Amino acid sequence: MLTRKVQRLCWSVFFAFTTLVSFSGQSFALPALIPAPPQIAAKSYILMDATSGEIIVQENAKEQLSPASLTKMMTAYIVEYEMAEGNVSASDDVLVSVKAWRTGGSKMFIKEGTRIPLDEILKGIIIQSGNDASIAVAEHIAGSEGAFADIMNQHAQILGMNDSHFVNATGLPSDDHYSSAFDLALLARAIIQDFPEQYSIYSEKYFTYNNIRQPNRNRLLWRDKSVDGLKTGHTDAAGYCLVSSAKRDGMRLISVVMGTTSEEARARETQKLLNYGFRYYETHELYKAGQVLLDSKVWAGKTDTLTLGVAKDVVVTIPRGQKGKLVASLDVDSIIKAPVNTGQEFGRVKVELNGETVVDEPLIALQPVEEGGFFKRIWDSIKLFFIGLFS
Repeated sequence: MLTRKVQRLCWSVFFAFTTLVSFSGQSFALPALIPAPPQIAAKSYILMDATSGEIIVQENAKEQLSPASLTKMMTAYIVEYEMAEGNVSASDDVLVSVKAWRTGGSKMFIKEGTRIPLDEILKGIIIQSGNDASIAVAEHIAGSEGAFADIMNQHAQILGMNDSHFVNATGLPSDDHYSSAFDLALLARAIIQDFPEQYSIYSEKYFTYNNIRQPNRNRLLWRDKSVDGLKTGHTDAAGYCLVSSAKRDGMRLISVVMGTTSEEARARETQKLLNYGFRYYETHELYKAGQVLLDSKVWAGKTDTLTLGVAKDVVVTIPRGQKGKLVASLDVDSIIKAPVNTGQEFGRVKVELNGETVVDEPLIALQPVEEGGFFKRIWDSIKLFFIGLFS
């Protein structure tokens, strides 16, 4: 009886950026010198690579805290989702209710009984942090703010935001309304990746509605040209919070700070995190989705060769200067029999850095292989019998 075996192929990852120094005619690889992360004056914080999802720095990142107006990221995300699904359109007229008009806190200054295009409302939520705009859009999409909160929690589950629960669309204080730095980083990543056509709104510095011009409260939009989002928040319970994203030299990072002491503090602490990440880390795309990594033997099929690869782009975030130390390996099933379906798993592709696994992804069939004819199947069965006998 044939046993399932695994063949292993190892190679150093193709690219090498090792820094060398010459001394007395010899070359030595310089070690990567990564300092300790900066001290961040916040209750909770995280720095995530937006492409790979890798966490570079974190502290109390899963602590459940009041998110204040960071909540409006989820409100805006749902608007963007509903637009993408075709359930609403940018030109929809949103009716402003008495409840929306009377809501306190930060405002877009919309008037009760008026109708406002949805795309204008979305800007009022993102740029002006309008509580009135958030309630108006919640009622437009779900009928009531309570029903909209239920949708918010469903999206949170889908996104893996396990430490979040929403009871309103604004972030106004409530005992059962909370999120975490990690969850908000996941949400920011989803906004950036899922709805890129809307993301430019988060970088707009001003928005004027009803002849009232209001600035975006994210100070980093003025200070750092690489910063292009996302959202501020503040209540007495939450402190001063900021979710930011920046892109430099093709690398995008997401920073979340929660519970700082002032507007200036949240900007300053965020800048520390972003500068640290960009200075000492880098992102590399190792394999593209659908890229052929190996041609493997397939038995009893109409063809004898099966191409194997990965289903999604494989990206790593590592300390700068360490790319040449990446080592990749393929663990492949030694016996693969037809029929084979596209996407069927036949092993793993792994990448290690200094003995630590940084990538572990399924190795899948990139195309189907149909079963061969009767005589082909019989002949391959005989060959497999003798292979198994001698192995």
